[in-house]
Amino acid sequence: MPFARRPLSPVRRRAAQALAVTGAAALLLTGCGSSGSSSSGSSAAASPAADAGKGGSGDKRTVKDATGKAVEVPAEPKRIVTLTQEDLDAVLALGVKPVGITNGQGLAEPPAYLKDKVQGVPVVGNLLQPVMDKVIAAKPDLILAGDMQDEQVLKQLREITPATLVTMAPTDDWKLAFRGIGNAVNKLDQANKVIGDYEAKAAKAGGELTKNKGAAVSIVRWNPAGPSWMEKKQFAGGVALDMGLTRPAAQDKDGNAHSPALSLEKLNEIDGDWLFLSTLTDDGKAALKDVQSKPAYQELGAVKNNHTVTVDGSVWSTRGGPLAADVVIGDFSKALGGS
Repeated sequence: MPFARRPLSPVRRRAAQALAVTGAAALLLTGCGSSGSSSSGSSAAASPAADAGKGGSGDKRTVKDATGKAVEVPAEPKRIVTLTQEDLDAVLALGVKPVGITNGQGLAEPPAYLKDKVQGVPVVGNLLQPVMDKVIAAKPDLILAGDMQDEQVLKQLREITPATLVTMAPTDDWKLAFRGIGNAVNKLDQANKVIGDYEAKAAKAGGELTKNKGAAVSIVRWNPAGPSWMEKKQFAGGVALDMGLTRPAAQDKDGNAHSPALSLEKLNEIDGDWLFLSTLTDDGKAALKDVQSKPAYQELGAVKNNHTVTVDGSVWSTRGGPLAADVVIGDFSKALGGS
């Protein structure tokens, strides 16, 4: 799968609007077959659906996934397979260790920031590219399929277990998707607490930035074809907003997509008080190294002021989750002078 689709380009974002209408909010619509099922007073939660537990036995619940499809899931899933690092981040943040995972975005191994938490967990494929025999061997009772859009792959996964959920629509932000995953694993109350704790931490960290409080931060991923800046509600951009940081005028755009790759003539669009740079591939790293010797790059204000910071693209350029958000807060705080 091309890495450029995560986050969405402007063209793909427009094409995805119909799907985004349902979004992960649908995943919060749940029918409880068990008195122990989670509930929440969050405004994001929908009204309960009709009970779809088999025979009223209390061991099944029905949720709607991010496409609006009603899916019967175990009331207390025990063997979860995750097909994206966002799904993996989410279940780990909820205290659940999966039985199968995929490699990180642009990586041939699990994401570095989660690696110590998944020691010994079998890898069943690459991001959104599961190897079916390996998924079968994991014996899942629930598969979290991220933003999977390949219907043939979804059909194969549902033959392994009907409890296969698309957990995020193309334009969902990470908090909405995380709440949906929390509901799917019957931990919605805990998910809401995790988000509340994150928001409090982000606000506190932003308030401790002293002279860089409210700084305009440029968030850029360097691709082989050139740099792309991230919109305000793209994952790392959203963390910046939650910390009270701002964005340069050229990047002050609502949405969770990224710009097209920029030419040298438009390189000024990536300037800001601070410039946070990431890559995902070796080709991207080579392209960044090449441009750093060119006048157009050297004339950027952030470069002249030594305000450039290299960050992990497998964290900053993803759809995000609470554990990744914690990394981004730490990166901002370290660079901008927080405690």
